[in-house]
Amino acid sequence: MQRRRFVKAGAGLAVGLPELMRPKVGSRVGGDYPERLRARTARLRRLDDVLGGGDTYRVYLGEYAATKRLLRDTTYTEHTGRALLSVLAEQAQQAGWAAFDGGQHEDATSLYEASREAAVDAGDAELAGNALAFLAYQTVNGDRQAGVDIASRSVDEAGPGAAPGVRALLYERLAWAHAVAGSDTETEQALEAAQTALAEAGSHRQPDWVAWVDQTELQIMAGRCWTELGRPLRAVPVLEAALAQYDDAHARDKSLYLSWLADSYLTAGEVEQAAAVTGRALDLASGVASVRPRQRLTPVLHRLSDYKALPAVAEVLDRTHG
Repeated sequence: MQRRRFVKAGAGLAVGLPELMRPKVGSRVGGDYPERLRARTARLRRLDDVLGGGDTYRVYLGEYAATKRLLRDTTYTEHTGRALLSVLAEQAQQAGWAAFDGGQHEDATSLYEASREAAVDAGDAELAGNALAFLAYQTVNGDRQAGVDIASRSVDEAGPGAAPGVRALLYERLAWAHAVAGSDTETEQALEAAQTALAEAGSHRQPDWVAWVDQTELQIMAGRCWTELGRPLRAVPVLEAALAQYDDAHARDKSLYLSWLADSYLTAGEVEQAAAVTGRALDLASGVASVRPRQRLTPVLHRLSDYKALPAVAEVLDRTHG
């Protein structure tokens, strides 16, 4: 029932989707078309707020494929072609994210790589950097040093002239890569760079694909980083404060973020509190078409099993076997 509720909410977000007549094969694409297509892409991106990749992947992949056909089958000026390639790079990243969220990692990698190629051809350094940041986020769990290296390249590729929101996003993902690699100092430096960039964002126009990067998001990333580094005294306060402001409607993301809070409570020896937070995360993750909440909660539940004699823990563990 919960999943149906979120699918319905997602359908509501699609209402008012910008009208877009697809150009016919052999026709000429006008100069205003890329921005109309970008507006449609931005609207569809909102589906990711409430739906998992299992629900959105085919939608996003279909948009990407349609733009690829348009680039192949129509004519346009050089300027319009670069703008279309930039939109294509956005669409590939969104489809890649949905594939990653749905557990289709090979598809995600292929789409991120295609996105970077399109962004480079378009001369869009910000999107090229973000494609690398996505690749780093996917890579770091399997190869920590490679993840750090790719995340560092993402910052360099976007460059110091990138919009502040873009720099904040890339630096926070660099912080995450350093945290997974166990590097405290580098993590803190990257978080500070992200905070500095975010402080500039209010006075600059930002790409829509970084609209979700705000102070709450940065607090959550900081808390996640300190959790990964085994620093619960730093992690718990920022996660508690940020998640208190985070709407339950964002069920996938909130369940994920709660898993890090539960992890830090366990590291701090607050087992009952960890069990309570884990229970909330399980409630939110129920029925969401994403593999990631369960992947994140599995090791937390494993750690909790060491305390299964406690009633609060036994109740949560029993729910996972129901």
